[in-house]
Amino acid sequence: MFVKVLGMSIIGMESYPVSVEVDISAGLPQFSTVGLPDASVKESRDRIKAAIKNSGYRFPRNHVTVNLAPADVKKEGTGFDLPIAVGILAAEELIKTDSLQDCFFIGELSLDGSIKSVKGVLPAAFKAKKMGIKKIFVPEENAAEAAMVEGIAAFGVSTLPDVVDFLADRKIIEPLALDISKIFQENRQYDIDFNEIKGQKQALRALEIAAAGGHNVLMIGPPGSGKSMLARRMPTILPELSFEEAVEITKVFSVAGSLSKKETLVAVRPFRAPHHTISDAGLVGGGQTPHPGEISLSHLGVLFLDELPEFKKNALEALRQPLEEGTITITRSLVTASFPAKFMLIAAMNPCPCGYFGDRVRNCRCSPQQIRQYQAKISGPLLDRIDLHVEVPSVQYRALADKEAGESSATIKERVKKARDRQIQRFSGNGVFCNARMNDKQIKEYCSIDEESHRLLEMAIEKLGLSARAMNRILKVSRTIADMENKETVAAAHIAEAIQYRSLDRSLI
Repeated sequence: MFVKVLGMSIIGMESYPVSVEVDISAGLPQFSTVGLPDASVKESRDRIKAAIKNSGYRFPRNHVTVNLAPADVKKEGTGFDLPIAVGILAAEELIKTDSLQDCFFIGELSLDGSIKSVKGVLPAAFKAKKMGIKKIFVPEENAAEAAMVEGIAAFGVSTLPDVVDFLADRKIIEPLALDISKIFQENRQYDIDFNEIKGQKQALRALEIAAAGGHNVLMIGPPGSGKSMLARRMPTILPELSFEEAVEITKVFSVAGSLSKKETLVAVRPFRAPHHTISDAGLVGGGQTPHPGEISLSHLGVLFLDELPEFKKNALEALRQPLEEGTITITRSLVTASFPAKFMLIAAMNPCPCGYFGDRVRNCRCSPQQIRQYQAKISGPLLDRIDLHVEVPSVQYRALADKEAGESSATIKERVKKARDRQIQRFSGNGVFCNARMNDKQIKEYCSIDEESHRLLEMAIEKLGLSARAMNRILKVSRTIADMENKETVAAAHIAEAIQYRSLDRSLI
C-alpha cells in the first residue's frame, strides 16, 4: 500500500515541504530510505522500528520503501522520524489516510515511542501556514514555538500512540493556544542597567552614540576598567524590538536549536559573547549543511568580542562581509544558505599584551615592538568597519565609592529612541533604519558639510592616513551626533567629535 505524509526540512532560514512517500510491498523484509538522506535520516530506520514495536504496534514484515521528495535536495536531521512512522502505520491501515489531509508532522522518535524536540519548528510552522496546512503535529516541547503562528492548529504530542489515537478519533488533543501579546510584554525585561556603571563618561557617551546610530564600537582599556560591563548593558539602551523583529530573531534561534524550553519568544535584543577560541564556522556559521553561527544569533542585537586580538585571524576576517551587508551566505557543494546578520559589533581589547600601556596606576612591561605587534593583530580592513574606537581608562577609587547612581538605561534609551525616530523618518521607504546602514549615495545626500568641516576632515585624512571607508564612517557618526542634538545639518563640532573616536587610526604609542 502507498501512503504520502507531509514533513518539513530546513535549508538556511527557509523551510520547504518534503513529501514522505511510504510504500509497503510483498517481498523479503527490508527497510530502505531514498531521496538523498543524510546519516541521521538513514539511522532513523532503527529508531522507527523500535518505536513502533515498543508502542504496541506490529512492524511490517514486508519490503518497506520510504522516498523523501524532492529527491535532489539533501535531507538532514531527525525531524523525519515522526512522519515516516505515521506513513508506515497508515500504510498498515492503522491510521486512515483521510485524516492525514492538511496535516504536517515533525519530530524525533525515541526507542520507547516518545517524541523528542527538534530544531526549526517555528519557520516550518510559518511555511505550513503559507501552504494552507490546517494542522501541525510537533513534539510537546516545541508546541509553544509552533503555536506562535496564528491561524493554524498546533498539536503538541508526546508519544507515537498519542498521534495514532488522535488520528483514529480515539483520543482528544486540544491545539495549544497562546496569548502572544502577553508573552511578548512579559519577556521584555532586563536584569542589568547602566546606572550601575561608575565613571567612564566618555565611554558612556560613545556607546550612546553607537546605540543611536547602530554603529560598531571597539573599546580599548586595561583589565578591570569595565569594558565587559559596558558592553553587556548595551542592549538595554537600544530601541525596543517590534513583534515582527522578535519573530525574526526567534526563527534564527529555532533553526539553531538555541531556544530554551521556557522561551517561546525572544522579546529582547540578543547579546552574544563567544569565547576567543571559537572557530570560523562557530562565529559566522557553517557545517556540511550550513547552520547559523554567533553573528546570526546576534541578529538585531549585540555581538561582543572580548579580547579581540586573541580571536583567530580567519574568524575575524570572515566578519568583514556581514558587517557591510547585514547577511552571511554560506555555500557548500550541495546547498547554498543565507542567514541574517544585522548586528552591532562591540569589541574590547587591551592596549598591549600585559594590558597596562598608558594606565595611570600600573606600569606597562611591554616593549614598543610588542605593543605594535599586538595592535597589528587587528587588520586595517576590519578596523575600517568599526565606527568608534573608544579608550576606557581604569576607574579611580572616588568614582567607584560614589554612592550616587548614574544615569539609568531608560533615560538613555529615550534619547536614543528620539534619534532613531529621526533616522526612520529620514530613510522612510529606503529599507534603512539607522545611520550605520547608509550607502554612499545616502551619505552624500544626508551628510553634506560646510567648508570648515571639509578642512577639518581633510586635515584628519592627511594626518591619520584614513581610508575612504573610514572617512564615510566619520560622516555617519557625525550625522548621528547631529541627530542626537536634533540638528538638520552636520556641523564642524560633530565632525570633530567623530574624528576623536578613531584612536586606533593614530598610533597609541
